[in-house]
Amino acid sequence: MDNKVVTTIGRALRDNGIPTLRFNFRGVGASAGTFDRGIGETADADAAASWGTRRWPGRTLVVAGFSFGGYIAWRLALKRAARCLITVAPAIQLMEGSPSAPPCPWFIVQGDSDDVVDPAAVSGWVNAVIPKPRLVLLPGVGHFFHGRLQELRDAVSDAVRSG
Repeated sequence: MDNKVVTTIGRALRDNGIPTLRFNFRGVGASAGTFDRGIGETADADAAASWGTRRWPGRTLVVAGFSFGGYIAWRLALKRAARCLITVAPAIQLMEGSPSAPPCPWFIVQGDSDDVVDPAAVSGWVNAVIPKPRLVLLPGVGHFFHGRLQELRDAVSDAVRSG
């Protein structure tokens, strides 16, 4: 799991004292299995969170994800108690049904120049969610945060400290 955005999120969490676990979804990289439209991937994330609970007993869960992983993180936070949810350029188009917020603080980091996840769709979705997640919209930032990873790291660190 070497995506620079995911690695940056992990480093920001670790630098704030939160143990991290990164993994590829089924069928990605060397992972076994095939794409399951979010259902199996959410089960995989739940299994990883269960492993983390055993590995780090007494710690509260912080769920974070990027793009499709943001969608999976959101699904996981809806079904599992978490200290907070952090989604970066979440695949908002996959968040089916009426807007739902998990029962924890939720932070969304989104570039306003993203050509993969429509920033206007994210803003519109955020405005329909109750309670409203905190949206950090970074000007001039694209989907992969080229040249702007420090701003992403700062936003994630701020989310952890305030959530």
